[in-house]
Amino acid sequence: QVQLVESGGGLVQAGGSLRLSCVATGSFFSINHMGWYRQAPGKQRELVARVTSGGSTNYADPVTGRFTISRDNAKNTVYLQMNSLKPEDTAVYYCNALMSWLDGGKNAWGQGTQVTVSS
Repeated sequence: QVQLVESGGGLVQAGGSLRLSCVATGSFFSINHMGWYRQAPGKQRELVARVTSGGSTNYADPVTGRFTISRDNAKNTVYLQMNSLKPEDTAVYYCNALMSWLDGGKNAWGQGTQVTVSS
């Protein structure tokens, strides 16, 4: 079973940068997609960015050009570099992993890390 552990959240001023990390631990075969979602107060959880095992990426429109997702398959780790942060980026950020069919194709979630951008 996989566990996802996030780190790197915090408080930053508008225009600043943060880097989130998420490492997958436990017993599993492999991970397909890894990604980041976020949920602001009173809003639904939304996709921020996703990367496949082959390195293909996609981003939500509001973060395109400012955020960069990357992945280290050897370390089972995904990163989210967030630049030019805006107050509307304030949310709890969740790491997500879509497990391979050998692991039942399950969706795994981290516990979330708070990102707060002050104006």
